[in-house]
Amino acid sequence: MNVSVSKGMNMKFLYAGIIIALLVAIAAPFLASSDPDGLESAAGNVIDEAKLAEMEESEPFMESPMPDYAIEGQGKTGEVLAIVIGTLLVLGISFGLGKLAKK
Repeated sequence: MNVSVSKGMNMKFLYAGIIIALLVAIAAPFLASSDPDGLESAAGNVIDEAKLAEMEESEPFMESPMPDYAIEGQGKTGEVLAIVIGTLLVLGISFGLGKLAKK
């Protein structure tokens, strides 16, 4: 197979992946459970309840710029924007690290 054909197929695959990631990011707030408990439930099985309560009350090391995958006061639109921004940041960082690793 020709190198230019292979590169073109790779770029189409890359663009398709980005589009799928963005579609998932847009759909996620509408598909997510309104009462999630997975991580907290798992932590409750592993960590003593008193220690878990102490950890929940302690101040975080660093404040999140978009806590709970949302932009405050924006409703579902803020949730979509927060997830899309996060997705684009991760894709951008991954691209940059890939370029650095290639050198």
